[in-house]
Amino acid sequence: MSTVASLPLPARRGARSPTQRPAPRLALLGTGTVGSAFVARCERLRAQGVALPAFAWLSNSRTLVSGGGDPRRAVEEARAAPARAGSWPPWVESEGLRSGDIVVDATASDGVAGWHSEWLARGIHVVTANKLGNGADLARAQAIAAAQRERIGVQYGDSATVGAGLPLLRSIRELVAGGDRIRTIEGVLSGSLAWLFDRYDGTRAFSDLVREARDAGFTEPDPREDLGGEDVRRKLLILARAAGLPLEPHAVRVESLLPEELARAALAQVDERLALLDAGLAERQRQARADGARLRFVGCFDDAGASVGLRALPDAHPLCAGRGTDNLVAIGSCRYREQPLVIRGPGAGAEVTAAALLDDVLRIARAAA
Repeated sequence: MSTVASLPLPARRGARSPTQRPAPRLALLGTGTVGSAFVARCERLRAQGVALPAFAWLSNSRTLVSGGGDPRRAVEEARAAPARAGSWPPWVESEGLRSGDIVVDATASDGVAGWHSEWLARGIHVVTANKLGNGADLARAQAIAAAQRERIGVQYGDSATVGAGLPLLRSIRELVAGGDRIRTIEGVLSGSLAWLFDRYDGTRAFSDLVREARDAGFTEPDPREDLGGEDVRRKLLILARAAGLPLEPHAVRVESLLPEELARAALAQVDERLALLDAGLAERQRQARADGARLRFVGCFDDAGASVGLRALPDAHPLCAGRGTDNLVAIGSCRYREQPLVIRGPGAGAEVTAAALLDDVLRIARAAA
C-alpha cells in the first residue's frame, strides 16, 4: 500500500478554490446486504425528490461497475461477478476519486479500512459501517483523527459503526466537546447477542436460538463471529476513543462464549457443535434466575479497565430494559454522575445500518452545497 506522502495532495491543505468545486460523487465499496440496502435506500429517496450525489462507481472485492446507469442494476452486476483470489484489488486506491467525493465503506475489510486516513488526507470524505477504522489498532484510529484535523472540511461519518445510527457517538463527542468527562460506558452493543439473551430463558437450548438467529439474519453466517465477542470489543474501542480514552485492543479483556472445540472447528462442523454452548450457559441462566438477575452480553469501561463478556444484571439495571435486537448504552460522566444517560434503539439489521450511512452522506453533501 502506498503511503500518504506518495499520494497526489493539493498544494495547500484546507484552501478553498476560487472556482466552484465539482459536485461530490459517491463511491460504494461493498455490495453485500448493507451495501445493497444503502443503494436501494438512495434510489427510493431520489425518486421522492431528495437531492443526493450521483454514484461514480460501485464495487466489491471481485469487480468495479460504473454507477452512471441504474445503481440497483450495477449492484446486481457486481454481485454476479465471478469470485477472485486475494484481497481487495487496486481500484480501492484511486479509480478517479477526487477531493470532495464521498467513499462509502460497507465492507468488513481490514484492507479497505486501512485506506480511510489516506482518503481523508486527499480531501475525500469517508462514510463507513466498517468498524476496522476506529475500532482496530490505535495507530489507525489516530491517523484518521489526524487526517481530519489537517484537512479542513473533510468529514468522517462513522455513526453506522456502533448502534446502527443511534445518536451515540455524536452524543459522546458533544459531551466531551462541552467539557464533560466520560467516566464509564457500559452497553449491550451487539444486536444479535441482545436478541439471543432477550429470548434465552432456559426453556430452549441456547444452540437452537443461535440457529434461529442465524437463519433470520441476526447473526453472521458463521455465528462464532458474534459469539466470540470481537465485534463488541471493536465497538467498545470506538466508544472509548470517542470519549477521549486511547485504548489499545489488547487492553480490553474479552470473555468469549465459545468453548475451544467450537472456536477451532471448521466452518462445516459449526452447526453440529453449537450444542457445546448449551450446558455452560444453562447453568449460568439457572444461577442468574436464582439471584433475580438476567444475562446480558456487555461491553464496559471504567476506572478499573475495559472488558467484554456475559454478566448477570439485576432486573432494575438500565441494560435490562432492552428488547429484541435493541442496543442499549449507559453513559456515566461528571454531568451524569448520579444517573447515567441511557441511549436505546434498534442495533441490528441492514436497513437501519444503511439508513445510518445515508444520514452521514446527506449531512456531508448538505455541508458541501
